[in-house]
Amino acid sequence: MSECRYNVDVVDIVSERREVMQTMHSDLRKEEIVNACAVLYDKYNFKDITIKLISEQTTFSRPSIYNYFETKEEIFLALFQKEYEKWQSEVDEIRENNDSLTKDEFSKMLAHTLEDKERLLKLLSMNMYDLEENSRMERLTEFKEAYGRAVHSVKICLNKFFKDMKEEEVIEFIYSFFPFMFGIYPYAIVTKKQKKAMENANIDYKYFTIYEIAYIGIKKLLG
Repeated sequence: MSECRYNVDVVDIVSERREVMQTMHSDLRKEEIVNACAVLYDKYNFKDITIKLISEQTTFSRPSIYNYFETKEEIFLALFQKEYEKWQSEVDEIRENNDSLTKDEFSKMLAHTLEDKERLLKLLSMNMYDLEENSRMERLTEFKEAYGRAVHSVKICLNKFFKDMKEEEVIEFIYSFFPFMFGIYPYAIVTKKQKKAMENANIDYKYFTIYEIAYIGIKKLLG
């Protein structure tokens, strides 16, 4: 009886290890696909990127990608999630590395977290409806969880550094700041064609960097 139990335990352990290895392998494949998408997105726009193009940047074929992502939108949603998580970790560092901050100091630090997040801001400027509508519920839920963690990170920074802020003021900041982020990229990253069009339209437009736009906006929102 004990030998039989031992054999069952061994089978269970082997099965568990196999599942772990399969999960790790799957995660690595997904990471490779998402990283390939990121490289392409730094060069091209969403509409120009296809699953075939993504597959050419990986070590496996286009049909293999469908084992991990059903649509191009799901790949972009995973990239979006990854970028949110990277940004959130930097927001967390502001809270962890500082005991107190003035509104101006916090505005500068939060703006600096966005300074090198051109990819995240470019994603934010996209039509989110298309990405979400063409993604499975489980993929969309994973993304929303990452978004929720980012929102929470900003909220607890406000709670820590500005204890005099009322709860409704914190909520007002959150619901103003995150939509505000959607517009940073198109205002800061302007093409030659767009600049020429502005000149042709005789619009005297002042161009700001990502940091400058973010800092001005955050400081205004904090009052």
